[in-house]
Amino acid sequence: MLSKILRGEPDIPPETFDTIGRILKARSGFSLQGYKDQCVKRRIHIRMRATDSASPEAYSALLTESPAEQDLLLRVLTIHVSHFFRNPSTFEKLAAQIIPELIARHRARQLRITSVGCAAGEEPYSLALIMRERFPELIEGERLSILGIDIDQGVLEGAQSGIYHPDRLAEVPPELRARWFTPHGQQFQLSQEIRSLVSFRQCDVGDAAPLPASDLILCRNLLIYFERGKQEEILNGFADALGPGGILVLGKSETMSGASRSRFRTVCPVERIYRVLH
Repeated sequence: MLSKILRGEPDIPPETFDTIGRILKARSGFSLQGYKDQCVKRRIHIRMRATDSASPEAYSALLTESPAEQDLLLRVLTIHVSHFFRNPSTFEKLAAQIIPELIARHRARQLRITSVGCAAGEEPYSLALIMRERFPELIEGERLSILGIDIDQGVLEGAQSGIYHPDRLAEVPPELRARWFTPHGQQFQLSQEIRSLVSFRQCDVGDAAPLPASDLILCRNLLIYFERGKQEEILNGFADALGPGGILVLGKSETMSGASRSRFRTVCPVERIYRVLH
């Protein structure tokens, strides 16, 4: 509470918070249920300051009247900053051990990879680069499916263009950058060959709707925004989508706990990689 006073940020009353939640739900289907209240409130305060709203009630009134502000708040609430090959050691572990094991296990069908909370596509495209460079036989045999899902439809539309600021490419090895990216003004565009390997879908992982069947799911640094009960619900959904032997990769700041933990076995604690039990 003291930190709020020092920053001059009034607490958001429950009724105003509920009103904001209803507005967002009606606008896009996005639900605040399950998200950590303090995390959401911090991001609402960002928009309050940006709009010079004198109080939470004043901001709620503005939000009611302005679809544009509704979209801006949604963008703040769902923003996921990423870059190619974020945490390179995780991708190296996947390329050297996990993906070869999955390929050997599923020789008779497609390998199905899902990136949850994929933002502007950096993570699924990183996986596509790995597959093109190290496992081209899967692509040539049409035995690969990579899906990126995110709650923000606008950001997904940007992902499909594959255009990125240079800072998003800081971890891309120079030879891959030279081979698969071309200058696009002050930015870089990923080649159509790599972009064609990834499909995108708008989806709210907090909903009860089942995820598509997958062999490998990456969901890194997204669960931290949810309350414990919602985290367990999401983890159970991942286990259902993966099935026995499927692999889940979480973020370095995330751990698995609660009843859902019994459905997974740790494969690599350093990289937060888990396998669904039989």
